[in-house]
Amino acid sequence: MSRMITLRDALNEAMSEEMRRDENVFLMGEEVAEYNGAYKVSKGMLDEFGPKRVIDTPIAELGFAGIGVGAAINGLRPIVEFMTWNFAVLAFDQIVNNAAKTLSQSASEFKCPIVFRGPSGSAGQLAQQHSQTFESWMANVPGLKVVSIIDPKDSKGLLKSAIRDDDPVCFMESEMLYGLKGDVPEEEYLVPIGQAAVRREGTDVTIVSYNKMMIVAQNAAEELAKEGISAEVIDLRTIRPLDHKTIVDSVKKTNRLVVVDEAWPFSGVSAEVAYEIQKYAFDYLDAPVTRVNSADTSLSYEPTFVEEYLPNPAKVIKAVKEVTYAKA
Repeated sequence: MSRMITLRDALNEAMSEEMRRDENVFLMGEEVAEYNGAYKVSKGMLDEFGPKRVIDTPIAELGFAGIGVGAAINGLRPIVEFMTWNFAVLAFDQIVNNAAKTLSQSASEFKCPIVFRGPSGSAGQLAQQHSQTFESWMANVPGLKVVSIIDPKDSKGLLKSAIRDDDPVCFMESEMLYGLKGDVPEEEYLVPIGQAAVRREGTDVTIVSYNKMMIVAQNAAEELAKEGISAEVIDLRTIRPLDHKTIVDSVKKTNRLVVVDEAWPFSGVSAEVAYEIQKYAFDYLDAPVTRVNSADTSLSYEPTFVEEYLPNPAKVIKAVKEVTYAKA
């Protein structure tokens, strides 16, 4: 049995189910308790689990991330919510130098089962310091797993898997998608970390994306279909470990690849995907791998600039027509 619920409620269910299953799981972060979460993801959890397991923190990301890491090393399974990953920059010392390195620097004596979660990417007119995309930042660090979600069903299953994982997991959401609805099973299920999903099958070109850029990719694919161009759309879901096999298998069929990535173009996820394809599927390519990224500059507050800055379906359609040698 399944029902239509929001992404917000799917994440809430994932955390609540895992907290009922394991008393070592707890949630901490800014406004997660009394206010029910900045985006209401933790609504009702304080009433059910109490203030010892749903904990409001000060506005001190470095501090409460450090508390979470210490708790994880000592056998608990913290979920640390950042109001936005932009604020988590302040906590990178704990995430990168402690959480990610606990296993290796302790000669495998200590694990660090912790989930850092919250929204990544732009959300409209929020300007330079609140519109950054952090998947590639975190994926650069050995010892961290990085998940970036959009589909409510997958999001619930992936968050449950992340909470049960013995490694630190950075779980990327989007504040623009919390109200997105999807069909979510009522029964227990998990979605494995490290597997991409083919959202739309096609034969002429592969479009790879993740998080809210999946909406851009899907909309572009629908418009291309009207012109007789069949696009296969892949949702990465997990950035590290990256499922290059699913992408390679698709490119072997379509012979072309366009990567849609909200992040800046230099040293990003799209660059890594392009490298993986030239390594594992070079002989199958009939055109160079093409990327559609945000502009290589900081994001202004001005709304016209926001529209020009971000990837959109028109930009993706243009890129697809370039690699398929179709007339624009």
